[in-house]
Amino acid sequence: MRELPRKLSVDELAELFEGRTRLVELLAERDDPLGAAVDEVLVTIRHKDKVAALNAHPAIGQRAGLSARSAAEQGSDADPAVLDELARLNLAYEDRFGFRFVVFVNRRPKAEILEIMRERIQNPPGAELDTACRELVAIARDRWTRT
Repeated sequence: MRELPRKLSVDELAELFEGRTRLVELLAERDDPLGAAVDEVLVTIRHKDKVAALNAHPAIGQRAGLSARSAAEQGSDADPAVLDELARLNLAYEDRFGFRFVVFVNRRPKAEILEIMRERIQNPPGAELDTACRELVAIARDRWTRT
């Protein structure tokens, strides 16, 4: 397990966050990017930059176009009924909030994620944006420490 570094490059952060976004660029300027992400950077960036960072991440249950890392994290449990429900809820979530649902899967089965989606889709938009961003950072931290 790796410890969090004092500095990460844009490329290293882009890999952790699934793309180069304004969030990644701002984090690369920090000495402790993953430590500063939630309390220092996410509270200062614009709504559209948060949305762009979330939308760079693959949808939960997505079947194609995943990075190797995302595919491994999402697992291979492919119950068609669960995948269909994830697709339906992903659309409903994106229609409601205007950004992709992001959750730190942490090796949980997709059926368990369905319950989380059903709960979070009821959140007020501002609270859900904050929750999704915190989840995005949790994923990046986990990715860094596990590789």
